[in-house]
Amino acid sequence: MGILWFNGTIYTMRKENETVEAVFTEDGLIKEVGNLHDIENKYKQRITKRIDLKENVMFPGFVDSHMHLIGHGETLIRLDLSNMKSKAEVLSAIRARVETTPEGSWIIGEGWNENLWEDAEVLTKSEIDEMVPHHPVLLKRVCRHAMVVNSVALEKANLNENTVNPIGGLIEKDKEGKLNGVLKDKAQDLMIAALPEISQVYLENALRNAIQNCWKLGLVGGHTEDLSYYGNFNKTYQAFINVIEEEKYKFRAHLLVHHEVIEDWKTEGHSFLSGTPFVEFGAMKIFADGALGGRTALLSHPYADDPTTHGVEIHSQEKLHELVEKARSYGLPIAVHTIGDLAFEYVLHSVKKHPTVDSKRDRFIHAQLLRKDLIEEMKKHPIVLDIQPRFVPSDFPWVIDRVGQENMTYNYAWKTLLEEGIHCAGGSDAPIEPVDPLLGIHAAVTRTKPFDLEKTVYQPEQCLSPFEAVSLFTKGSAYACHHENDRGLIDVNFTADFTVLNKDILTIQPDEILSTEVYMTVINEEIVFTTKK
Repeated sequence: MGILWFNGTIYTMRKENETVEAVFTEDGLIKEVGNLHDIENKYKQRITKRIDLKENVMFPGFVDSHMHLIGHGETLIRLDLSNMKSKAEVLSAIRARVETTPEGSWIIGEGWNENLWEDAEVLTKSEIDEMVPHHPVLLKRVCRHAMVVNSVALEKANLNENTVNPIGGLIEKDKEGKLNGVLKDKAQDLMIAALPEISQVYLENALRNAIQNCWKLGLVGGHTEDLSYYGNFNKTYQAFINVIEEEKYKFRAHLLVHHEVIEDWKTEGHSFLSGTPFVEFGAMKIFADGALGGRTALLSHPYADDPTTHGVEIHSQEKLHELVEKARSYGLPIAVHTIGDLAFEYVLHSVKKHPTVDSKRDRFIHAQLLRKDLIEEMKKHPIVLDIQPRFVPSDFPWVIDRVGQENMTYNYAWKTLLEEGIHCAGGSDAPIEPVDPLLGIHAAVTRTKPFDLEKTVYQPEQCLSPFEAVSLFTKGSAYACHHENDRGLIDVNFTADFTVLNKDILTIQPDEILSTEVYMTVINEEIVFTTKK
């Protein structure tokens, strides 16, 4: 039997400003939307529960189109460095963690970002050694394309000055040719291999924490990429099944499959979109380049603030061709991390050489730095861009100096992309950025830093309307994972997934989005979170 949802502003998101008075759901699906009186009369024999929205505002359930769900959970249970404002604060936090960590055990921190520090210099091995001489220390940068470790950690990984840079990675050295503890991109794998094996208990704990936090923030699902980072494909996948399916932590987890574990995935008999309504498989994930923070995003020109480099090529063009061809042979679209314009160009070449089949759509993740010719070529292919609006307040204004003002015309150009007819989906890249979708919506609408007293707007011509911004996290996310016909709208035969807010973010002043709260999160008709007393 069914549930009647009423007495709120209910946005269908089918078109701008369209609202309905009531929604009737049954068996996890929306059966009717429209006039309250009409629905009550039509379904009076089947309505067994009534949910009074108490004049709050209902949307289709918000979905993060690109995140790392386990990684987000890790930030909730590990040393969090993301809000620290100086190198000294980070070092102090590490030193405090020593007091509760047995000697020889690993200290792992998440999320440092030197661009937020008063002293914007990257941590080094020697500085950590002074604070923590007897524990291996690993600190991941916010972008997760760089980490810094101390001497004990380097010894455990058998890394020294004679270690050769892996393809697609960089082991940094100081002016004297000594290791400074910074590892970038694929060089990080050399350190990850030295870590103790991560248990399934740990993974499941991280997932529970992550999902509960997502519920509180109004997220009903996320497209997540975790399956290659924790030592074993099956163990990680089983953690998702155990928590979401067996323990009933409802969450629409769309799993991207990294190419390094794609053989395990194939051997187990999986296929595109196979799985369950809550845990399903998506595209094959590839990294084409690094990140702007560590100057490893691959550009078609030298970095303006360091002309000695134009980034890191994770894979050669030939290797990208091979990987895309493999995805096609397994009936898969691709989802590729492309931040720099040259990385984007390389992947476009591979898509052109090995087109997707059976109406499957490829995903280009981030797509921060583009050019007009790339946009024109992209329009010829079934491509979705996974964009992260929160990158704007995080990356500006320093990104201008990094890549050069003369190269900024088509960078972070969300409005231009939508006007060109490019399909875009909205995500956070959590834990790189906060997972809160309201922060992403605020960034897309205002192009400002939250609570910036000067209210500096970065590229004001690229501001989205509130409807466009919310669409990224509803219709956009659904389209990106081939669920545009059953998710992302409040419409008949769509899933009964809702995000209910205490303010109407389509009509309030944009900065009020920052003080908006989630009143209720509903997944498959079940209220998984509410502030209702």
